[in-house]
Amino acid sequence: MGRFETNPAAGSKWHRPVAVPSSKEGVFGSVRELLDDLPDWKVESVDEEALVVNVTKANGFLGGTSKITVRVSGPDGIPSSETSVVSESDGLLSRDKSNVTTFVRKLFMRVT
Repeated sequence: MGRFETNPAAGSKWHRPVAVPSSKEGVFGSVRELLDDLPDWKVESVDEEALVVNVTKANGFLGGTSKITVRVSGPDGIPSSETSVVSESDGLLSRDKSNVTTFVRKLFMRVT
């Protein structure tokens, strides 16, 4: 079982939450669009009020399946948001760090 999540203290910007001067609702819309564009990432549930999306991703025979949670937070009415990502997998070869890096990199390119 593996697990990796964004961390504000991480050395790489691809491992930190994505913080941008945009409304959390607008960024959440970008998150949803990005997830629709990622092959093999299947949206399992969406909580529009909490701005949380739960996704699964098949990682192959030894990689198992990853459960990925994307959460957008920020103050109401102020253009400031932070998007965090957590990936947990059940396979022998964890792809969690790669999953988080892939998502953060692509989201960063969309919202900056």
